[in-house]
Amino acid sequence: MIENIYSELKPGDKDYVEKTITETDVYLYAGVTGDFSWLHVNEMRAQAGHFKTRIVHGMLLVGLISNVVGNSMPGAGTIYETQNLQFLKPCYFNDTIRAQAEVIEVMPKGRIKLRTTCYNQHGDLLVDGDAVVIPPRQHVLDAIDFRDKRVDDDAQNTLYQQLSRRAG
Repeated sequence: MIENIYSELKPGDKDYVEKTITETDVYLYAGVTGDFSWLHVNEMRAQAGHFKTRIVHGMLLVGLISNVVGNSMPGAGTIYETQNLQFLKPCYFNDTIRAQAEVIEVMPKGRIKLRTTCYNQHGDLLVDGDAVVIPPRQHVLDAIDFRDKRVDDDAQNTLYQQLSRRAG
């Protein structure tokens, strides 16, 4: 997990995650949300539909964007304020998705505007949008005392690596 604070962010900063969306992912998402639309879970019915096969829930892709926002850009401690989206093309089972967030504006009152996108393995833009988020104003990781024996060696090394990356 990375922690970028408001004062460190600038237009052009970006990060992403990539994930291949499997049938299991779709069924787990359907189970959590209760969205068992035939578009996603009934291959026979979906063959007669617009896309001729099952497609991945669009909001599952948005969850990948949330992963980026909450874990790396801006990262830990970030709060979502708004998210606007356009679903441009379908995502199919076993597509590899690149969900990305890029800073497009540093706004007043501690807000950051992001462009949020999802591309498939062919480079097709599936989801395009923008979000306003509130990153933390100060580092939480900096406050950890690495001499504290309750922080095990692996956790300490991970935190050192994160701080080193941020320091450049």
